[in-house]
Amino acid sequence: MRKIHLGKSSLEVPVIGLGCMRIPGLESKEEVRRLIDTSMEQGINFFDHADIYGGGEAERIFGEAAAGIPRDQMIIQTKCGIHPGTSYDFSREHILSSVDASLKRLQTDYVDILLLHRPDTLMEPEEVADAFDTLEREGKVRYFGVSNQNSMQIELLNHYCGGKILADQLQLSIAHCDIIDSGLNVNVHNDAGTVRDGSILEYCRLKNITIQAWSPFQYGMFEGVFLGNEKFPELNRLIAELAGKYQVTDNAIAVAWILRHPARIQTIVGTTNQQRLKDISLASQVQLTREEWYALYMAAGKKLP
Repeated sequence: MRKIHLGKSSLEVPVIGLGCMRIPGLESKEEVRRLIDTSMEQGINFFDHADIYGGGEAERIFGEAAAGIPRDQMIIQTKCGIHPGTSYDFSREHILSSVDASLKRLQTDYVDILLLHRPDTLMEPEEVADAFDTLEREGKVRYFGVSNQNSMQIELLNHYCGGKILADQLQLSIAHCDIIDSGLNVNVHNDAGTVRDGSILEYCRLKNITIQAWSPFQYGMFEGVFLGNEKFPELNRLIAELAGKYQVTDNAIAVAWILRHPARIQTIVGTTNQQRLKDISLASQVQLTREEWYALYMAAGKKLP
């Protein structure tokens, strides 16, 4: 499994991480443990959580299932900041209490990475900076990042947080790649050329911030997966052709497309199927050509100007 550094830190992370949102759907703690063990056997020792996944159940189940695994062999990331259905909250009090609750559920003294989940327009960046300093000083969080934020929101946070923001988790797939579309349609009067995120892809490359791609098989906002979907016949035909060429599965090609980008993007996959995880892990070994990358992009219905 290839590794990259998280932002400008010394922390090495695998280019594929396991998203743990769906583990409450597994039948037993033993099945969750088998998934964790399978993940680590593939070199995927990065586990992505959030306090709202399963209302906290994902963290609790993981903490129980991972008991006995040396803590320094796992990289655990969690998120906070969402009151589901009501509001976002980046207050110092909420951040600190959320982390304490996550640590208790995860049965650990610290998380490697904490992300702020969705932007809070009522955020006071000084409060966030104070919370981060406290968590770092107390040894509860090693590194910090955000999720679903644009370039100026990160710039504002980093101004007060001393450059602590090292990652931005964003939805990205072949069929959902606005952050790429806008950069390819510069000076073109079409919808694809509309910059909605402050050129976040280029910003993260300039600032050495790791983009973490979530929902790598989805199109739209949770509209469904594009793999095997009749809405994407040309894309699936080409993916199958490349899967045959590289002797991997279709889902590995979909992830390899993300990993091919020179921005050094880390991909978070949310499967709970052990064989599927093994298949996806092979994406780390696939290096698509420039022509193949662009062919997949256009097969998804995109057009180059």
